[in-house]
Amino acid sequence: MNTSETLARTTSFAKEIRKKTLYSIGKLGVGHIGGALSIVELLALLYDQEMKIDPNNPLWEERDMLVLSKGHAGPALYATLALKGFFPLSELDTLNQGGTNLPSHCDRTKTVGIDMSTGSLGQGLSAACGLALAHKVDKRDNRVFAIIGDGESQEGQNWEAAMFAAHYKLDNLIAFTDYNRMQIDGMTDDIMNLGDIEGKWKTFGWFVQRTDGHDLGAMKEAVAKATEQKGKPSMIILDTIKGKGAAFCEGKVTNHNMAFDLATANEAIAQLG
Repeated sequence: MNTSETLARTTSFAKEIRKKTLYSIGKLGVGHIGGALSIVELLALLYDQEMKIDPNNPLWEERDMLVLSKGHAGPALYATLALKGFFPLSELDTLNQGGTNLPSHCDRTKTVGIDMSTGSLGQGLSAACGLALAHKVDKRDNRVFAIIGDGESQEGQNWEAAMFAAHYKLDNLIAFTDYNRMQIDGMTDDIMNLGDIEGKWKTFGWFVQRTDGHDLGAMKEAVAKATEQKGKPSMIILDTIKGKGAAFCEGKVTNHNMAFDLATANEAIAQLG
């Protein structure tokens, strides 16, 4: 399969993730739609092209791992995993309902394919560092990917993890900041401005890049460069739009945890084509 065919396949995959995410939250009637939709292209790239995984053997020791620190975006990850065959698509109908295997935030004890329980913001990167160091100790070449939010980047534990990863030269760790500029209480810049976010990570000893978080080709190139780095962890700042791809919520501050019905979801799904 050539490059253009691969890009077309991953683009289609991203569209299906977005549709399934809208459907599952719409069926429930409320959920973290904004931050789920902003990472759809990233999830599509990782699970369709980058990560070494086996849906038939989800605990495969050689697999690459993902830590979704912004665990409230779990519905997008659930859609991704279901579409890849980790569990039946019908389970998406049970999102955050009694007895479900798909809780509002990621839980590795419940959901097949989830590598780390997350949702307590500011903690996921530390967990990813631990996984990456464990692979180093075991002399494995597994990669660990982590996705953090710009809002949770205001929390100090992230910067302790940043020091840790640089000190232990965790070049098998590639992290992404979903820089959609919004958080639950409003605009990130108004609540606590992150300032020179690229400069901060560079100062902590990371290899840093910045790109469009909805451009699959640009992200593919950034991941390739990050993979080539030796002796330091990588941070890729992704400029994204919260609620991307759904007109009723795209770019709206109120979309962090939004109520909407299945009719609204289906209208957005139809608009995606």
